[in-house]
Amino acid sequence: MVDDALENIGGAPYEPAAVPAAEELSQDGAYPGVERYLNRELSWLDFNSRVLALAADDATPLLERVKFLAIFSQNLDEFFQVRVAGLKERVAAGVSRRSVDGRTAGEQLGEIVTRVRELTGRADEIFLGPVCDGLAEVGIRFSSWAQLDDDDREWLTDEFQRRIFPVLTPLAVDPGHPFPYISTLSLNLGVIVSDPTTGERRFARVKVPSLLPRFVVMPDGERFVPLEQVIAAHLHQLFPGMDAIDSVAFRVTRNADLTVEDEEADDLLAAIEMELRRRRFGKAVRLEVEDDISAEALELIRDELELGEDDVYEHSAPVDLGGLFAVYEVDRPELKYPDFVPVTQRRLNHEEDDEVREIFGAMAGGDILVHHPYDSFVSSVEEFIRQAAMDPKVLTIKLTLYRTSGDSPIIASLIRAAEQGKQVVALVELKARFDEERNIEWARRLEQAGVHVVYGLVGLKTHTKTCLVVRDEGSGVHRYCHVGTGNYNSKTARLYEDIGLLTADDAIGADLSQLFNYLTGYARDVLYRKMLVAPHSLRPGLVALIRREREAPPGRGHIVMKMNSLVDADMIDELYAASCDGVRVDLIVRGICCLRAGVPGLSENIRVRSILGRYLEHSRIYRFANGRGPDSPVHYIGSADLMPRNLDRRVEAMVPIEDPPLRHRLDEILAVSLADDTLAWQLDDDRWEKIERRNTVETHLEFEQQALKRAVVELR
Repeated sequence: MVDDALENIGGAPYEPAAVPAAEELSQDGAYPGVERYLNRELSWLDFNSRVLALAADDATPLLERVKFLAIFSQNLDEFFQVRVAGLKERVAAGVSRRSVDGRTAGEQLGEIVTRVRELTGRADEIFLGPVCDGLAEVGIRFSSWAQLDDDDREWLTDEFQRRIFPVLTPLAVDPGHPFPYISTLSLNLGVIVSDPTTGERRFARVKVPSLLPRFVVMPDGERFVPLEQVIAAHLHQLFPGMDAIDSVAFRVTRNADLTVEDEEADDLLAAIEMELRRRRFGKAVRLEVEDDISAEALELIRDELELGEDDVYEHSAPVDLGGLFAVYEVDRPELKYPDFVPVTQRRLNHEEDDEVREIFGAMAGGDILVHHPYDSFVSSVEEFIRQAAMDPKVLTIKLTLYRTSGDSPIIASLIRAAEQGKQVVALVELKARFDEERNIEWARRLEQAGVHVVYGLVGLKTHTKTCLVVRDEGSGVHRYCHVGTGNYNSKTARLYEDIGLLTADDAIGADLSQLFNYLTGYARDVLYRKMLVAPHSLRPGLVALIRREREAPPGRGHIVMKMNSLVDADMIDELYAASCDGVRVDLIVRGICCLRAGVPGLSENIRVRSILGRYLEHSRIYRFANGRGPDSPVHYIGSADLMPRNLDRRVEAMVPIEDPPLRHRLDEILAVSLADDTLAWQLDDDRWEKIERRNTVETHLEFEQQALKRAVVELR
């Protein structure tokens, strides 16, 4: 199956559909009677629905289903904090401009409410039904307080006294105590208490401590009780002498998007820190409650938070399934995906003892393509930077940091290099959403060690993943480079599928030197020899490559793109025009896709797939069958998706893969995704449908491992 897909990628002739020529587009690019774009927000919800489908799939290991429920929940949290919050701001400001798909902000919010209610209801059903039932069969149980026996309750009461009660702070609401501030994504108990003497009823809030586990683990290690239920069972200790009439768990989501104006900030670091403090007090945009909440409690909470009825989401399952990550950590490996151990590429090993060899010699011998997590990130990218830090011949290390892990070996290497007197430059992106505080901390640590820290360019977010090492080798100075699709993060490198190029190519080294000079200095007209860089050459470069495919002989035009998101309307129109000219277009889009696929007269030569599974498909690969000339493909990898922010408002870098064996390896990676019938979904106009499973033995991972083995054999 992979071989068949690989042959198709190679540009085998086919009969294109009879479609109108691109010139038949009307002046504004619209096809009469056909809507051209899908809504960005609804498409994202479709993506999260596909994540939820992994939790519902019986073929997914039980604890992995728990993990996907947690991912689904946390994805929604960010969606409300950023996307829904932004739409609400537009409505409040009276902005009437419609999205490219023709919807006002208010219309989008209305459709989002309906879709989210459907998805969260489905998530609750999956958790309370097949997931809980399946876990119970293997000895892992979610128990309510009412289901526990006397011994269990006695143990939990002791646990409450020792660990929980001391950190609780009940906050009453009365004329002397205003309604307390509810922090974003915090879990709370709303309690209605009554004075047995006067009969007066009051409302109080008890915050469920976020530092404690979301679920209390019973002594057997395999039963879990929601923390809020343990607290609710002991309210008499928090409100002595009062009657607890009612209690309900609730959770608030607030606007958490940063609104820093780079041009107006004298000190970007200080401005980001100030905005992070303000983020805590963002306007409430969502209220999640248990579905048995009383009308009295709901009305009070909703009114105090200034939320409407459409902003309330009721749950039959425990509020905040993101807490299920704690359950996923249970030591039951048989209920998870089997362990996968990344391999070290042969060219990075000694043939005799498999120890990591001197990496600069390996790179000087030719380009090296690494595919994580199948190829080890530690023995390739981390080792490249570690050896650069230790090598006395290395003069300079320059690197972009967008997100990194908490115990980053790469940061440690940069600090070590600076302490040894090397010139080390780190461009730290302070506006990496929800990683701002961590990046500020890293920036300060790097500066203290003597690293030259740069915070990026005014008005642009630096998203590129690039590293440049300059080495004095006696005969002259040589440059060694890494350009990748993923962050310099050793933790996510084990969970995300990404690609990187290690190269000593002179032209790419010169391009990276230009890029870093642009990032750290002043420049306007920057020219690059091989790389496509946003916001300068990436958009026009990709447009030129798409249009070149339209000029190919009939049946020979073929574009394959693998990315996270496809949103940019102009790029979508370019792909529509290519389809109308008979170019075959295969798109592998993990998340948002605003293009309509297979629409007669518009996109009938376009096929769109989405792959979701064990690893987050994060790599970006762009292949053009005639990029170098007739039947001579060109391949690019890099950090950019086809979104307006990536093409116009970020610094992104795409690098060509030129060695034939490495290009063939990329073709195999693409072929795996195009042949997969285990994890793939396909977009039909505006509907995502699961690919009918034909192959019942080989999984996507097994496909990938087979292709990897073939590539290794060829490299030998």
